[in-house]
Amino acid sequence: MENNFNKFITGLQHIGIPTNDIDTTVAFYEMLGFRVVFWTVNENVNEKVAFLRMGDITIETYENEKAVLINGALDHIALNVTDIEPVFNLAKEKGFCILDKDIQFLPFWENGVKFFTVVGPNKEKVEFSQYL
Repeated sequence: MENNFNKFITGLQHIGIPTNDIDTTVAFYEMLGFRVVFWTVNENVNEKVAFLRMGDITIETYENEKAVLINGALDHIALNVTDIEPVFNLAKEKGFCILDKDIQFLPFWENGVKFFTVVGPNKEKVEFSQYL
């Protein structure tokens, strides 16, 4: 059977992150350089919703007071960076909860990747990754 999905799918539209505190979540992603591009309320379920964007990455966060704040099917969001060392230092300066003591390496792709991971306010893992 032919795969016709690729005729319609053009890329990642957004990443959805439930939260119990939308203001804290928005502030966290604003510290990373995202900016709010749309605020609304989902009247069907009375949830505050914010869309944040940086470049071609969009995050939708919605406050529903039911967020379980544990890892689930979505393990992490990986943000591509051009230079991992200053990003690691900035994350330490900002007081982010960094899971990795040091910058990590994996032999992925052509020359490997360097990365580290922080925990967001909703227990989501945000990975910063540099292709080498």
